[in-house]
Amino acid sequence: MEFDFNYLFGIGEDTLTWWQMSLRAIGVFMAALLIVRVGNPRVFGKNTAFDIILGIVFGSILSRAITGNSPFWPTLAAALVLVILHRGLATIAYHTSGRFGDFLKGRPVELIKNGKLLHDALQKYSVTENDLQEAVRIKGSTDISTIETAYLERNGNISIIYKK
Repeated sequence: MEFDFNYLFGIGEDTLTWWQMSLRAIGVFMAALLIVRVGNPRVFGKNTAFDIILGIVFGSILSRAITGNSPFWPTLAAALVLVILHRGLATIAYHTSGRFGDFLKGRPVELIKNGKLLHDALQKYSVTENDLQEAVRIKGSTDISTIETAYLERNGNISIIYKK
């Protein structure tokens, strides 16, 4: 009996059986692991908008390969191209300073300066005093007046530097 890869994965068929879709899911999962390894380990770890967008689009593309809404191999190729594009743009941003990197990955925004709330920045980025209180509690304090500066970081976290 000859091994028929196309039959197992339902390639070229109009409808997929439950087991063909299951085999596709396993195949896409393994291919996704390999493709992400081509990228950068930080792709799904740091969670800047740049990385989150890749995650959403990557998942959307791969889901089409699983459900058979798009051809199997071209869909996997598109996912690989997307990850290579992400890595290339991240490399360019790393080696260049200024607006391109800031556009791609964002910039930190100062929320507290010299112990004073910067209300315009808080309002512009929808950060409430409760959000700041939470960040202060996570750092082990409860008093905003002890903060020298606080930043809304590119990944959405709030970093705090206390007064000396």
